[in-house]
Amino acid sequence: MRDEDGPLELGLMRKVFDSLGAGVLVIDTTGRLTASNPRAQQLLGRAREQFLGHDMHDLLHRGKDGSRLPRDGCALLAVLESGRPDEGGEELLLRGDGSLLPVIWAATPLRHEGELNGVVVVFHDFSLHRDAAERTAAHLAALEELTARLTMVAEVSTVLISTADTPRMLNRLAALLVPEMGDWVAVDVHTQGEESGMRRVAVRSRDDRGAARELTGPLPPLAESSGSAVAQALRGTRPVVLDAYALAEPPDTPLAVAHRELFDRLGGTCAVVVPLYTRRQVFGALTVARTASGSSYTEAELALLADIARRAGLVMEAADLFEQQRHVAETMQRQLLTPLPQVDHLRTAARYRPAQRAAQIGGDWYDSFLLGDGALTMVIGDVVGHDLKAAAHMAEVRNMLRALAWDRTEPPSLIMRRLDEAMTHTSDAPMATCVFARVEGPSGGPWQLNWVNAGHPPPLLVTAEGRTRFLEEGHGPLLGLSSALHMGLGWPDARTDLPPRSTLLFYTDGLVESRTRDIEAGLATLRRHASALAGLDIEDFLDALLERIDPSGDDVALLALRVPSAGAGAGGSEEAPPLHTHSPAAADRGAPGASVEGSPVQDTSDPA
Repeated sequence: MRDEDGPLELGLMRKVFDSLGAGVLVIDTTGRLTASNPRAQQLLGRAREQFLGHDMHDLLHRGKDGSRLPRDGCALLAVLESGRPDEGGEELLLRGDGSLLPVIWAATPLRHEGELNGVVVVFHDFSLHRDAAERTAAHLAALEELTARLTMVAEVSTVLISTADTPRMLNRLAALLVPEMGDWVAVDVHTQGEESGMRRVAVRSRDDRGAARELTGPLPPLAESSGSAVAQALRGTRPVVLDAYALAEPPDTPLAVAHRELFDRLGGTCAVVVPLYTRRQVFGALTVARTASGSSYTEAELALLADIARRAGLVMEAADLFEQQRHVAETMQRQLLTPLPQVDHLRTAARYRPAQRAAQIGGDWYDSFLLGDGALTMVIGDVVGHDLKAAAHMAEVRNMLRALAWDRTEPPSLIMRRLDEAMTHTSDAPMATCVFARVEGPSGGPWQLNWVNAGHPPPLLVTAEGRTRFLEEGHGPLLGLSSALHMGLGWPDARTDLPPRSTLLFYTDGLVESRTRDIEAGLATLRRHASALAGLDIEDFLDALLERIDPSGDDVALLALRVPSAGAGAGGSEEAPPLHTHSPAAADRGAPGASVEGSPVQDTSDPA
């Protein structure tokens, strides 16, 4: 800038000096203040006149207790001696009102034509930075606490869905809460059925030397008059906090005595009793305790424990509803299992393995009964669905088929057509698959099978020597698709001879198809195992087949027929003996040859 512009330049520099957002002090070579900007005056609460001519160190620089500091230790004055810039952390300057201002600073030598003329000190109010740092630290601490809670909730959620066994789930939950939430945890629940009352199902302790496990078992019942913490939790929906004063109160009922025993055996200076509840009911109470002197629970911890208990209550409610539904399903299942007719020379057996999920029952069914003309029917079917509704539709289709078939001598194809029409016009049952077969023993000839197949996996015929053949004939559309009949589709009748001592197997697709195996591979596996097991008794044949294949996921129904040896029944006499069933009293005792979950009832028919 030209000389004539000097005054302008000085004016500009003065504006910059006055407008800086940081405090600026200028000292000469003796340490005396020669200039200060408005921000410095504001921060230090002093007028300009109170700075000029005073020794900066003596006037402003102070220790933490407000006392003067020795000059030889002053980092600001050290810049005068070294002639090099410097900066520092927190220093304290004395304000005009006597308070101390924490500052961070930077000092730069002031030179003119190569000579040191003084030092410029720039400083900021460090309390603002410190407050911001403290706020940041507080936010980080809160975030870490929130992250820890979310992690705990995630781990709890994993535990809650890890098993359908409620006591096992509660034991895992108690183990997860120790030691993060307490030094020991106990879970007391209401029990149902024959053991209706209270039971302690889980106790976990940080220092578990066997005492915790001894505290589980039956508990006294909940008394309506009790005001104890555990009684309050079992009757309410909010956590009940136990401090030293509450723990010192004498128990008022046997249940409260049993609850106090936890503290007598495991210790405890504070505790929280949290109800395991949903909007429908309270299932029990979770007690979490700490043993260290002076321990307590924060509001955040109480909220977290309440949330955990609520989640556990929801899982317990789901398990309870599942158990009720399973009981209904099992009752329905027992009613739907068909007693197999006992027939001279012919032996029949059946198995039903329910799915290991949902209501544990689906649309699979088997059936076998005698027709009016003496023929034996063999039926296997599957209605679309895997729930109680599917089971109800299955029962409807099964009963319609019985009513349509028992007094008719029509070919199986006509029976199937009538069933399809009945489903379409009188029922809301969805589509279904079915194999309907007649087993006949004409005079002087072999046993014969006459059947139709409505979209079902083909029956498997296994000879006594182990040769196998899928009966692919007689295949037609699924039931419930009457439109297929208008397109010229139908169910062709098929007939085949049944060799002596052969085994005829009907099955549902759960035996040969799963998520990990397609049906072609499943059929090949079935064929291989059935061939290897052909020499076994029919009951052992079905049990071994299920054990080897071990179907999973879907429900499975099996129905098997063992043909008599040559010379027995139709093959060895001029006239086949009539087919017959046992007396009603025998039928009431169960279905010989039928079982659920692989537990057969012994067959009392004549040996093959």
